[in-house]
Amino acid sequence: MHVVATAGHVDHGKSTLVRALTGMEPDRWAAERRRGMTIDLGFAWTTLPTGPTVAFVDVPGHERFVPNMLAGVGPVPAVLFVVAADEGWMPQSREHLEALHALNVRHGLLAVTRSDLMDPEAARGEALEHLAGSSLGRVPSVCVSGLTGAGLDDLRAALGTLAARLPAPDLHADVRLWVDRAFTIHGAGTVVTGTLAGGTLRVGDELELGPGGRRVGVRGLQSLGVPVESAPAVARVAVNLRGVPREAVRRGDAVLTPGAWLATRTVDVRLSTGPAAELPRHVVLHAGTAAVAVRVRPLGVDTARLGLAQPLPLRIGDRALLRDPGSRRVTAGVTVLDVVPPVLRRRGAAAARAAELGTMDGTPDGAAELRRRGVVRRDELVAMGASEPAGVPQAGGWLVDPAAAAQRAARLADAVAAHAVANPLRPGMPLQTARHVTGMPDARLVELLLGSRLAVTEGRVHRVGPAGGLPDAVRDAIADLRAELARRPFAAPEAHRLAELGLGAEELAAAVRAGELLKIADGIYLAPGAEGAALERLRGLPSPFTLSQARQALDTTRRVAVPIMELLARRGITRRLPDHTHELRS
Repeated sequence: MHVVATAGHVDHGKSTLVRALTGMEPDRWAAERRRGMTIDLGFAWTTLPTGPTVAFVDVPGHERFVPNMLAGVGPVPAVLFVVAADEGWMPQSREHLEALHALNVRHGLLAVTRSDLMDPEAARGEALEHLAGSSLGRVPSVCVSGLTGAGLDDLRAALGTLAARLPAPDLHADVRLWVDRAFTIHGAGTVVTGTLAGGTLRVGDELELGPGGRRVGVRGLQSLGVPVESAPAVARVAVNLRGVPREAVRRGDAVLTPGAWLATRTVDVRLSTGPAAELPRHVVLHAGTAAVAVRVRPLGVDTARLGLAQPLPLRIGDRALLRDPGSRRVTAGVTVLDVVPPVLRRRGAAAARAAELGTMDGTPDGAAELRRRGVVRRDELVAMGASEPAGVPQAGGWLVDPAAAAQRAARLADAVAAHAVANPLRPGMPLQTARHVTGMPDARLVELLLGSRLAVTEGRVHRVGPAGGLPDAVRDAIADLRAELARRPFAAPEAHRLAELGLGAEELAAAVRAGELLKIADGIYLAPGAEGAALERLRGLPSPFTLSQARQALDTTRRVAVPIMELLARRGITRRLPDHTHELRS
């Protein structure tokens, strides 16, 4: 299926032409038919002689209903532009073309209607000249009469050619169905309609309704009035939703693939017309079928930041337009450059951002986005519309730009070294401090920066290799203690002696980490290798032996002998027997 929107001035015969092509009545309301003008969107379809089916979104031409017209044109890839031979180019012809140009619609066809009332050539030439200066460029044209049927076969043939030129949709894309109608069917519940531009809808799908992210299910599907199990893009579809009341859905909402879209209130855009400084500060953004009030903050000559009154599911590269409801004019087309822009707080931030936006063209580029941001969540990058770059460091769902990782690794190494100098008795930099120093959003990312010089142990980042230099006073105290232990290796000093030496808890812990002391138990410190020396002395005892015999062999007190024997037992060197004696394991 191919979907084509009509466009053109009020009462130039758009609906009459659709009716003649399809045999269907596109005007939905009796008031529209009574007044002879389209007020809201109408829909009709036909199968062309060459085979393809074309569905028409018939839009209103009156200036009061331009927002309705934009809701119809927004999601549609091609346009049938209608100009009446007896009136030619008119004000709403211009406004409709401005809207199409702003939305960058590139595929179209001109139909000059009422060719039975006046020679159409003058109107055709004028219209083609206007169209050529827009995104549509040079388009085919057909002169027709909806009343007599003259030229309809040529129009059908031209529509077939247009359909064949339309780009193939991505059937595997994430679904974003902009809602243009919502109503209730008795016995079925809430139904929404829209133009599916990409992806595939299936009965049973679980989706989200945005904004808000409410989960909904697809109870049923229709395409062109026929129930279907699936509907691939491009298609006009009616979706029977489960899990949402009619009053919770309105035009401008979107049915979305869950978790695949970012609902944003702030976007940076490039304008199709400039300068940005001359834009009204308060306008309406038309994206898809949505119309949202926005506040404009100019950044560069042709770039601006838009603050949206309500969130919209937008991606990099989306086209939309700004319209001033006061003047009823399209003020600019916009290309979305960034849907998660940085906050601008510091002096000069806006100018720097404008320069950065000047390098962006609205093409989703995962590597470029990662380079600009340094660190980004993978699912957020994909939701922006970009693909995940290959071969980049990642952890915990985060991606890190390699250049940013190298810079932050160097920063971390310097910070850990400085921390070691300032805190020689502490076991490395706390992991959360390292996260803050490197600007990482998740502590798990710090491990990507360690390299061969750093390691994480017990939640702290420290340098690999021998422990850093202990203060001279601590080294002198340890030397005195080691001299005493050399005379009596198992005579662990009492707490008062440690205090006399100036060895408090931090100093002792640092000495243990540096390998200068061996901690047997709380308050019990011996020289490194004491457990091996104890084993040698115990080998001279009969087996089994008592704790008292061990104490005497070690020339120490029970306070020290007990933890030494417990240490040897934990290491599997000795074994305690049921009668509380000990023996060496063979």
